[in-house]
Amino acid sequence: MIDPLSIQPTSVRRHSPTCREIAVSLALYAHPFSSYCQKALIALYENDTPFEYRKLDEGEHMAQLEALWPIKRFPILTDGATTILEATCIIEYLAVHYPGAVELIPRDPALAVEVRMLDRFFDNYVSTPQQKVVFDALRADDHRDPQAVADARRGLEAAYAWLEERMTGRHWAVGDRFSMADCAAAPFLFYAHWTQPISAAFVNVHAYRERLLARPSFARAVEEARPYRRFFPLKVPETELLR
Repeated sequence: MIDPLSIQPTSVRRHSPTCREIAVSLALYAHPFSSYCQKALIALYENDTPFEYRKLDEGEHMAQLEALWPIKRFPILTDGATTILEATCIIEYLAVHYPGAVELIPRDPALAVEVRMLDRFFDNYVSTPQQKVVFDALRADDHRDPQAVADARRGLEAAYAWLEERMTGRHWAVGDRFSMADCAAAPFLFYAHWTQPISAAFVNVHAYRERLLARPSFARAVEEARPYRRFFPLKVPETELLR
């Protein structure tokens, strides 16, 4: 999603440790309205993993992120002196070093490959075209690219059609358990529907999106992002205004 940083600061809070008594050494540099940040947040929330939320619209957190990663893309996770880039890698790192009751990367190697494949699908074929449309809307009129936007919208329609068939008889993206693939699907499908509304004919996709919205970890991320919705540059479907 877009990265609106000229917004009212909100408080950073340290999440309470669980009964595992993990020392809080993790810090996530993220913005609540970013879909990729939500992807990482869902993974942390799923297992109640203690971390410090360094919101990028507050204090020196953006400058700290730039010092760690000059490309200035987010989220990034730090664990002491270790820095992990990209939401997918953050989830992989958590699965290795901070495993919890919810196995976001299955132990079964074949299922793990499928989870990673679906993670790539949602990143590359849902989020990427969705963001192309959004970023084009943020440009000045004389810098817009109607052909690229049309191509991105067609790409989203093709992705919806593929996912519709894929989700026949399925509850989650892979197997019968929530996984990293669903962490990706939740925010990407959420914003994609705002950008290129999912046809009512795609009943499986809509049902899957509803299940994702009902998942407590994603519902929490959606609620945390609510104050920033005014920065979305496209018209949000009326049916989504109270989401």
